[in-house]
Amino acid sequence: MLDRKMAESNLFSDVSLLITHYNRSSSLERLLQTLKDQQISFGEIIVSDDASQPLHLDYIKSLHNKFDFTLITTPVNKGLGNNINKGQAAVKTPYLLYIQEDFVPLPKFLGAFKDALQFMRERSELDIVRFYAYSSFPYLKPFQKGFSEMLYQPWYLETQKIYMYSDHPHLRRSTFAERFGTYTEGIKSDKTEYKMCVSFIQNNGKGLFYNDFSSLLSQENSSAEPSTVKRANWRQSSNPLVAMVRSVYRVFKYNYDLHVDTRFKRPR
Repeated sequence: MLDRKMAESNLFSDVSLLITHYNRSSSLERLLQTLKDQQISFGEIIVSDDASQPLHLDYIKSLHNKFDFTLITTPVNKGLGNNINKGQAAVKTPYLLYIQEDFVPLPKFLGAFKDALQFMRERSELDIVRFYAYSSFPYLKPFQKGFSEMLYQPWYLETQKIYMYSDHPHLRRSTFAERFGTYTEGIKSDKTEYKMCVSFIQNNGKGLFYNDFSSLLSQENSSAEPSTVKRANWRQSSNPLVAMVRSVYRVFKYNYDLHVDTRFKRPR
Protein backbone atom coordinates (compact mmCIF):
# COMPACT_ATOMS: atom_id res chain seq x y z
CA MET A 1 0.00 0.00 0.00
CA LEU A 2 2.81 2.42 0.90
CA ASP A 3 4.63 1.71 -2.37
CA ARG A 4 1.43 2.30 -4.30
CA LYS A 5 0.84 5.65 -2.61
CA MET A 6 4.43 6.66 -3.29
CA ALA A 7 4.14 5.66 -6.94
CA GLU A 8 0.93 7.67 -7.28
CA SER A 9 2.49 10.75 -5.68
CA ASN A 10 5.47 10.46 -8.03
CA LEU A 11 3.37 10.15 -11.19
CA PHE A 12 3.54 13.36 -13.21
CA SER A 13 0.83 12.82 -15.78
CA ASP A 14 1.09 16.35 -17.20
CA VAL A 15 4.83 15.99 -17.92
CA SER A 16 6.56 14.26 -20.83
CA LEU A 17 10.09 13.03 -20.35
CA LEU A 18 12.09 13.67 -23.53
CA ILE A 19 15.41 11.84 -23.78
CA THR A 20 17.72 12.47 -26.72
CA HIS A 21 19.92 9.49 -27.56
CA TYR A 22 22.83 8.62 -29.83
CA ASN A 23 24.87 5.39 -29.58
CA ARG A 24 24.65 5.07 -25.80
CA SER A 25 21.95 2.49 -25.18
CA SER A 26 23.44 1.27 -21.89
CA SER A 27 23.42 4.84 -20.60
CA LEU A 28 19.80 5.16 -21.67
CA GLU A 29 18.92 1.97 -19.81
CA ARG A 30 20.70 3.27 -16.70
CA LEU A 31 18.64 6.49 -16.80
CA LEU A 32 15.34 4.65 -17.27
CA GLN A 33 16.19 2.13 -14.55
CA THR A 34 17.16 4.88 -12.10
CA LEU A 35 13.84 6.64 -12.62
CA LYS A 36 12.01 3.34 -12.16
CA ASP A 37 13.96 2.57 -8.98
CA GLN A 38 13.06 6.00 -7.63
CA GLN A 39 9.43 5.36 -8.62
CA ILE A 40 9.31 8.48 -10.80
CA SER A 41 6.93 8.20 -13.75
CA PHE A 42 5.51 10.52 -16.38
CA GLY A 43 2.55 10.95 -18.67
CA GLU A 44 4.80 9.69 -21.45
CA ILE A 45 8.45 8.98 -22.13
CA ILE A 46 9.84 9.83 -25.56
CA VAL A 47 13.26 8.59 -26.66
CA SER A 48 14.41 10.53 -29.72
CA ASP A 49 17.27 8.73 -31.45
CA ASP A 50 19.64 10.30 -33.98
CA ALA A 51 20.33 7.32 -36.28
CA SER A 52 22.29 5.22 -33.79
CA GLN A 53 24.15 2.11 -34.94
CA PRO A 54 21.94 -1.00 -35.38
CA LEU A 55 23.50 -2.61 -32.30
CA HIS A 56 22.23 0.23 -30.11
CA LEU A 57 18.86 0.51 -31.81
CA ASP A 58 18.23 -3.21 -31.41
CA TYR A 59 19.09 -2.98 -27.73
CA ILE A 60 16.79 0.01 -27.24
CA LYS A 61 13.94 -1.92 -28.82
CA SER A 62 14.58 -4.78 -26.40
CA LEU A 63 14.16 -2.35 -23.50
CA HIS A 64 10.44 -2.21 -24.25
CA ASN A 65 10.20 -5.40 -22.24
CA LYS A 66 11.18 -3.41 -19.12
CA PHE A 67 10.12 0.18 -19.78
CA ASP A 68 7.21 1.97 -21.40
CA PHE A 69 8.42 4.58 -23.89
CA THR A 70 7.95 5.80 -27.45
CA LEU A 71 10.99 5.52 -29.70
CA ILE A 72 11.35 8.05 -32.52
CA THR A 73 14.09 7.33 -35.03
CA THR A 74 15.56 8.78 -38.20
CA PRO A 75 17.36 6.92 -41.02
CA VAL A 76 20.18 9.49 -41.24
CA ASN A 77 22.08 11.35 -38.50
CA LYS A 78 20.80 14.92 -38.54
CA GLY A 79 22.35 16.38 -35.39
CA LEU A 80 21.11 17.55 -32.02
CA GLY A 81 18.77 20.23 -33.39
CA ASN A 82 16.74 17.76 -35.41
CA ASN A 83 16.83 15.20 -32.61
CA ILE A 84 15.27 17.62 -30.13
CA ASN A 85 12.83 19.04 -32.69
CA LYS A 86 11.35 15.69 -33.66
CA GLY A 87 11.09 14.62 -30.02
CA GLN A 88 9.55 17.92 -28.98
CA ALA A 89 6.97 17.69 -31.79
CA ALA A 90 5.73 14.38 -30.37
CA VAL A 91 5.00 15.75 -26.88
CA LYS A 92 1.32 15.65 -25.88
CA THR A 93 1.46 17.05 -22.33
CA PRO A 94 1.66 20.66 -21.04
CA TYR A 95 5.21 20.25 -19.67
CA LEU A 96 8.41 18.67 -20.89
CA LEU A 97 11.37 17.43 -18.84
CA TYR A 98 14.43 17.27 -21.10
CA ILE A 99 17.35 15.00 -20.20
CA GLN A 100 20.14 13.62 -22.38
CA GLU A 101 20.81 9.93 -21.97
CA ASP A 102 24.09 10.23 -20.05
CA PHE A 103 22.54 11.86 -16.96
CA VAL A 104 21.54 10.05 -13.77
CA PRO A 105 19.00 11.55 -11.29
CA LEU A 106 20.33 11.66 -7.71
CA PRO A 107 18.15 11.21 -4.60
CA LYS A 108 17.57 14.98 -4.23
CA PHE A 109 16.20 15.32 -7.74
CA LEU A 110 12.62 14.26 -7.03
CA GLY A 111 11.96 16.93 -4.40
CA ALA A 112 13.47 19.69 -6.51
CA PHE A 113 11.55 18.52 -9.57
CA LYS A 114 8.25 18.60 -7.66
CA ASP A 115 9.00 22.16 -6.53
CA ALA A 116 9.94 23.21 -10.06
CA LEU A 117 6.75 21.80 -11.53
CA GLN A 118 4.67 23.56 -8.90
CA PHE A 119 6.39 26.86 -9.73
CA MET A 120 5.67 26.37 -13.43
CA ARG A 121 2.02 25.59 -12.74
CA GLU A 122 1.60 28.68 -10.54
CA ARG A 123 3.68 31.21 -12.50
CA SER A 124 2.75 31.49 -16.16
CA GLU A 125 5.69 33.81 -16.89
CA LEU A 126 8.24 31.05 -16.27
CA ASP A 127 9.55 29.39 -19.43
CA ILE A 128 12.23 27.09 -18.01
CA VAL A 129 13.62 25.67 -14.77
CA ARG A 130 17.23 24.47 -14.92
CA PHE A 131 18.50 21.60 -12.76
CA TYR A 132 22.14 21.15 -13.80
CA ALA A 133 25.13 23.18 -14.96
CA TYR A 134 28.91 23.11 -15.05
CA SER A 135 29.01 26.47 -13.24
CA SER A 136 26.54 28.84 -11.65
CA PHE A 137 24.59 31.36 -13.68
CA PRO A 138 26.25 34.72 -12.98
CA TYR A 139 23.24 36.89 -12.16
CA LEU A 140 20.77 35.34 -9.73
CA LYS A 141 18.00 36.65 -7.47
CA PRO A 142 16.95 34.33 -4.61
CA PHE A 143 13.55 32.78 -5.24
CA GLN A 144 12.28 29.81 -3.19
CA LYS A 145 13.29 26.31 -2.05
CA GLY A 146 16.85 26.44 -3.33
CA PHE A 147 16.02 28.08 -6.64
CA SER A 148 16.95 31.53 -7.91
CA GLU A 149 15.59 33.65 -10.72
CA MET A 150 18.00 34.17 -13.61
CA LEU A 151 18.44 37.86 -14.40
CA TYR A 152 19.54 39.14 -17.79
CA GLN A 153 22.00 42.04 -17.58
CA PRO A 154 22.17 43.37 -21.17
CA TRP A 155 25.55 45.09 -21.21
CA TYR A 156 27.43 43.29 -18.47
CA LEU A 157 30.67 41.66 -19.60
CA GLU A 158 30.22 38.22 -18.03
CA THR A 159 29.81 35.96 -21.06
CA GLN A 160 28.02 33.19 -19.12
CA LYS A 161 24.96 35.47 -19.10
CA ILE A 162 24.15 33.92 -22.50
CA TYR A 163 23.20 30.62 -20.84
CA MET A 164 19.80 31.47 -19.47
CA TYR A 165 18.85 28.56 -21.68
CA SER A 166 20.95 25.38 -21.65
CA ASP A 167 20.71 21.88 -23.14
CA HIS A 168 21.46 20.47 -19.70
CA PRO A 169 18.48 18.89 -17.87
CA HIS A 170 15.58 21.27 -17.46
CA LEU A 171 11.81 21.55 -17.24
CA ARG A 172 9.93 23.69 -19.75
CA ARG A 173 6.50 24.14 -21.26
CA SER A 174 5.53 22.13 -24.33
CA THR A 175 4.80 25.45 -26.06
CA PHE A 176 8.50 26.29 -25.93
CA ALA A 177 8.89 26.14 -29.73
CA GLU A 178 6.03 28.61 -30.19
CA ARG A 179 7.82 31.10 -27.92
CA PHE A 180 11.40 30.63 -29.06
CA GLY A 181 11.30 28.76 -32.35
CA THR A 182 12.59 25.32 -33.23
CA TYR A 183 16.25 24.35 -32.88
CA THR A 184 18.59 25.21 -35.74
CA GLU A 185 19.43 22.04 -37.66
CA GLY A 186 22.43 20.98 -39.71
CA ILE A 187 25.09 22.54 -37.45
CA LYS A 188 27.21 21.32 -34.52
CA SER A 189 25.48 20.77 -31.20
CA ASP A 190 27.20 23.62 -29.34
CA LYS A 191 26.15 26.07 -32.07
CA THR A 192 22.60 24.71 -31.94
CA GLU A 193 22.54 25.37 -28.19
CA TYR A 194 24.06 28.84 -28.63
CA LYS A 195 21.43 29.92 -31.15
CA MET A 196 18.65 28.80 -28.80
CA CYS A 197 20.34 30.77 -25.99
CA VAL A 198 20.21 33.90 -28.17
CA SER A 199 16.56 33.30 -29.09
CA PHE A 200 15.66 32.75 -25.43
CA ILE A 201 17.09 36.13 -24.44
CA GLN A 202 15.87 38.05 -27.49
CA ASN A 203 12.35 36.80 -26.83
CA ASN A 204 12.44 37.75 -23.13
CA GLY A 205 12.61 34.24 -21.72
CA LYS A 206 12.35 33.87 -17.96
CA GLY A 207 13.53 31.01 -15.82
CA LEU A 208 14.80 29.59 -12.56
CA PHE A 209 18.16 28.02 -11.73
CA TYR A 210 18.81 25.49 -8.96
CA ASN A 211 21.53 26.96 -6.73
CA ASP A 212 23.19 23.67 -5.78
CA PHE A 213 23.39 22.77 -9.46
CA SER A 214 25.56 19.66 -9.15
CA SER A 215 23.48 17.93 -6.47
CA LEU A 216 20.41 16.83 -8.46
CA LEU A 217 21.91 14.87 -11.35
CA SER A 218 25.27 13.46 -12.33
CA GLN A 219 26.63 13.23 -15.85
CA GLU A 220 28.35 9.88 -16.33
CA ASN A 221 30.25 8.85 -19.44
CA SER A 222 31.97 5.46 -19.34
CA SER A 223 34.88 4.45 -21.52
CA ALA A 224 32.50 2.09 -23.32
CA GLU A 225 30.03 4.91 -24.04
CA PRO A 226 31.99 8.18 -24.00
CA SER A 227 30.58 11.59 -24.80
CA THR A 228 29.84 12.06 -28.49
CA VAL A 229 30.35 15.84 -28.40
CA LYS A 230 33.59 17.03 -30.01
CA ARG A 231 34.77 20.61 -29.61
CA ALA A 232 37.58 22.59 -31.24
CA ASN A 233 40.84 22.69 -29.26
CA TRP A 234 40.81 26.48 -28.97
CA ARG A 235 37.54 26.31 -27.02
CA GLN A 236 39.15 24.15 -24.35
CA SER A 237 42.73 25.49 -24.31
CA SER A 238 44.07 26.75 -20.97
CA ASN A 239 46.85 28.74 -22.64
CA PRO A 240 46.62 32.26 -21.08
CA LEU A 241 46.89 34.08 -24.40
CA VAL A 242 44.31 31.84 -26.06
CA ALA A 243 42.02 32.23 -23.04
CA MET A 244 42.29 36.03 -23.17
CA VAL A 245 41.61 36.19 -26.92
CA ARG A 246 38.70 33.77 -26.49
CA SER A 247 37.20 35.88 -23.70
CA VAL A 248 37.45 39.16 -25.65
CA TYR A 249 36.00 37.52 -28.76
CA ARG A 250 33.06 36.17 -26.82
CA VAL A 251 32.26 39.54 -25.23
CA PHE A 252 31.96 41.18 -28.64
CA LYS A 253 30.38 38.21 -30.40
CA TYR A 254 27.72 37.56 -27.76
CA ASN A 255 26.70 41.20 -27.37
CA TYR A 256 26.55 41.68 -31.14
CA ASP A 257 24.32 38.63 -31.54
CA LEU A 258 22.07 39.66 -28.67
CA HIS A 259 21.63 43.35 -29.51
CA VAL A 260 22.32 43.83 -33.22
CA ASP A 261 21.58 40.60 -35.07
CA THR A 262 17.98 40.09 -33.98
CA ARG A 263 17.11 37.32 -36.45
CA PHE A 264 15.64 35.15 -33.69
CA LYS A 265 13.27 37.77 -32.27
CA ARG A 266 9.71 36.67 -32.84
CA PRO A 267 6.51 38.79 -33.01
CA ARG A 268 4.38 38.64 -29.89
